[in-house]
Amino acid sequence: MAFEFLLALFMMAVGLSIAGAGTHFYQGIWKQPAMLRFDGASVLGMFGHLLMSFVCGPYIMLNLGWQQQDDGTISITSVLLAALIAFGWAFITGLLFLGIWFAVLS
Repeated sequence: MAFEFLLALFMMAVGLSIAGAGTHFYQGIWKQPAMLRFDGASVLGMFGHLLMSFVCGPYIMLNLGWQQQDDGTISITSVLLAALIAFGWAFITGLLFLGIWFAVLS
């Protein structure tokens, strides 16, 4: 049982690492902040933003959880909810990329 738990943690770590690297890569290349969105000037741009939102979503969600309220405080509820969503999403992203990695190498 400990092996399965560590494997799930490894998948979340891979997913979060890919999300963080993808977010910084996107922001460095296109010089605009990465946001969860699906708009675009064309259909290709829309699918590009949708793909970026899926891959970079866990990292963006973690950053959204740390936004300040109007009075300058941070809501613990939004931090915990964003972390729960982000780490679950990072598990799915890590599972997808590790599956692709092992499918290509096998």
